Amino acid sequence: MTTPVRHHRGAAMQARPVGWARNPLTEFDQLLSEMSGLIESTVGAATPAVAWTPLADVTESDDSFRIEIELPGVKSKDIDIEANGQELVVTGEIKEKERKGVLRRSTRRTGSFEYRLRLPGEVDTDKINARMSDGVLSITVPKADVAKPRHVEIREASEGTGSDG
Repeated sequence: MTTPVRHHRGAAMQARPVGWARNPLTEFDQLLSEMSGLIESTVGAATPAVAWTPLADVTESDDSFRIEIELPGVKSKDIDIEANGQELVVTGEIKEKERKGVLRRSTRRTGSFEYRLRLPGEVDTDKINARMSDGVLSITVPKADVAKPRHVEIREASEGTGSDG
């Protein structure tokens, strides 16, 4: 039996079976970006641009969350990070470069961006650390002491005491 394949109009056939794991939010972000570009190309850039969401990875360890956001060409002075409770918001702007000559094609994103994340546990906002390296913004958000896993040691009860506690 063959596996059904999804066909996209105007694109080469993709050998990806229906139901293949994918992130619907990434597809939605891509659709929103394409629609924004279409509106800008027909109406013009006079309308305020919609903030776009950069690509990111979020990992969790026993003591912290680590967020890595792809921001190639962005200077750290053009980025703002705010933490409020469990919510982390990264905003900024990629400025359009001045160019000589006629720009024939552009696929790079410019303008305002915003990345919002609601972390699934209590965090220590006073100890958040951010670092920019090779176009990747790395943010480490330590978990609050209450949220960290704690190992509980089991004590052996002595047989002669008869006490349960």
